[in-house]
Amino acid sequence: MTLENGKKVITTRIPLISDSGELLGAYAVFKDITEVVSLAEEITNLKDIQVMLESIIQSSEEAISVVDETGHGLMINPAYTKITGLSEKEVIGKPATADISEGESMHLKVLETRRPVRGARMKVGPSKRDVLVNVAPIIVDGKLKGSVGVIHDLSEIESLTSELKRARQIIRNLEAKYTFHDIVAKSNDMVLALEQAKVGAKSPTSVLLRGEPGTGKELIAHAIHNESDRKHLKFIRVNCASYDEEVLDRLLFGDEYGSPEQRIGYLEEAHRGSIFLDEIGDLPPKLQSKVLRVLEDQTIIRVNGHNPIYVDVRIIASTNVNLEKAIMTNEFNEKLYYRLNKFPINIPPLRERLDDDLKPLIHHLLSHLNENYGRNVKAISEDALDKLKKYNYPGNVRELENIIGRAIISMDLGESTIQEKHLPPLRKTSFDDLDIMYESNENQVIPLQEALDEFEKQLILETLEKNNFIKAKTADQLNISIRNLYYKMKKYNIGKDS
Repeated sequence: MTLENGKKVITTRIPLISDSGELLGAYAVFKDITEVVSLAEEITNLKDIQVMLESIIQSSEEAISVVDETGHGLMINPAYTKITGLSEKEVIGKPATADISEGESMHLKVLETRRPVRGARMKVGPSKRDVLVNVAPIIVDGKLKGSVGVIHDLSEIESLTSELKRARQIIRNLEAKYTFHDIVAKSNDMVLALEQAKVGAKSPTSVLLRGEPGTGKELIAHAIHNESDRKHLKFIRVNCASYDEEVLDRLLFGDEYGSPEQRIGYLEEAHRGSIFLDEIGDLPPKLQSKVLRVLEDQTIIRVNGHNPIYVDVRIIASTNVNLEKAIMTNEFNEKLYYRLNKFPINIPPLRERLDDDLKPLIHHLLSHLNENYGRNVKAISEDALDKLKKYNYPGNVRELENIIGRAIISMDLGESTIQEKHLPPLRKTSFDDLDIMYESNENQVIPLQEALDEFEKQLILETLEKNNFIKAKTADQLNISIRNLYYKMKKYNIGKDS
């Protein structure tokens, strides 16, 4: 029973009966067990905790040893035995030095100082295994009760470090993930461009890739790096049109006062490797001069810095703007132009190589689009191919990939050939094409607003693609506010997949 005052008691009630069987009354015996119950609960909890802790230690993959306040072994686990080669019989009850082959006991040091030790190196067990040891004191109610140690196998750490280095090397190689085998070229102009790129790869000079957006300039930059003697080192891509001048300055050249990650810029990081400056025609004039310095004397100066830093980096640049015109308008540094233009490669637009390259390009795209979408599309019908041959491709190969991807999405799961009905609506690229929207007689007049809307949509989309969907730059070129651009993109349902 629990009484009103909180006491816990055991009570026995016994009747009082006479010899003749008459009930005379009753008496009760009470025994206070409050302290007994409390002690029992405490002992039970301690036992549960001890069992739980032992289970945790025994199941842990970390090698653990525990000693008492005198420095004698109390507990070890299987992971400890695996590393040291010592059994419980050889450790439990023995001095803490029993497992050490070379070095001093960190258990004894911790028991003496009452302070933890981290990263102590020593050799343990009969095989003299190299280990790192972390030991901490066990203090209960201010009293030192012993210490617990965790042992790490150094050979395993070194093996993991070696694997990490190999993984980083693989990642570096994957940074330039395309080779010349990944680029489809059957037309004479494209074959010539790739032959020039292969020659450029073997040359130490900078390379300038020229062509419209979506023609594959970045793929060729990857391939040039992978064909060069720098292929096992860094390849870093920077889109010069994606950042404002201040941010791009720090990204490329680093910041003397920046964090450890900001201190070293991409040009330093790419030392002995390659850097791909995409859309270099959009590089601000101040940074053009700094890149020119890299090409002329192979040095950089960090932002907020003063000392020149030597960098051995191969610059591959690309542009879709007319640099010669930009020089005349003082938008591009003439000296930088001549430095970059030592080895120019012109990449033809897709519309100029449709007859030779369209079909093999589609089959090439199918292989990785199938993987992306989990499909097994094998071919394209002649009708669908004929329709695609009549298209102008203002977005070049990038737009073709988008068209084929959308066609695959619209197909039923069992279909394996792209038909004309699967192709998405193709963009109209001029006023002359607007009448294709209407299946009507020759006397049908196109409503003026519809024609203007369609032309505005195509102009915005083409400008966005030329600027890699950088909205601030697109709005500036179209001479409209960024807010107005967002409104029009929403109105015409324009996005990267449009």
